[in-house]
Amino acid sequence: MGIGSTLLQFDTVQSTNKTAADLFNLSKVQHGAVIVAREQTSGRGQYDRSWVSGAGLDLTFSVVLEPKGMRAEDQFVLAKMAALAVVDVVRPLVSGGVCIKWPNDILVEREKLAGILIQNELAGEKVKCSIVGIGLNVNSSGLPTEMVATSLLQETGVAQDLSVLLDKLCAALEKRWQGSTNDPDGLAVDYTRALWSRGRWADMVLDGSPVKARPMDVDRLGRLIVEQEGGEVAAYGLDRLRFAPR
Repeated sequence: MGIGSTLLQFDTVQSTNKTAADLFNLSKVQHGAVIVAREQTSGRGQYDRSWVSGAGLDLTFSVVLEPKGMRAEDQFVLAKMAALAVVDVVRPLVSGGVCIKWPNDILVEREKLAGILIQNELAGEKVKCSIVGIGLNVNSSGLPTEMVATSLLQETGVAQDLSVLLDKLCAALEKRWQGSTNDPDGLAVDYTRALWSRGRWADMVLDGSPVKARPMDVDRLGRLIVEQEGGEVAAYGLDRLRFAPR
């Protein structure tokens, strides 16, 4: 079954990721199911931050994936395919540069347009199920300055049809899902090319201390490979490295 072949819509949920996981564990949904909510009351993002979206204005949805045979160490492939699918859809709509802020925020120039939160359930060394949650700012406006965020409406001046946009996202996710198996090298190249701040010095926090580092790529485990000011090149995960708050 392709992504979006099953579509469940709710007015209000705590979070679409939680609803998707609960339904999967009850065997009520399977691979490709998409759970959409008009409003989330407890949406979460990276680092357990709240995800705020306008009720009925933006897209908040989760996709159930069953990556048969995928080893746990390869799970970052799912982050790549999800982030690139969002880029594929929004890039033609906006005039500003669209990129991926590691690991999976989508920016227009320097402002956040979308966020992705992936929760994987493991069975031994394999990924049993992946819940890919996506929050996309679509028709919101007047976003607080401190959020450093934007929306498609603010970028284009045109309101988007959420149903049409969701259909495009499902199609893009399906295409990237197939590519993750059929052309993993191409997926990796596209993700690297889309990396925000790649090859440029950026303010980052390493082990709690501010540093300057130049993002270069991601490794197979999804760690960000950076060059530090002393010339050292190393790979770090989110447990040690992150971009400094703006």
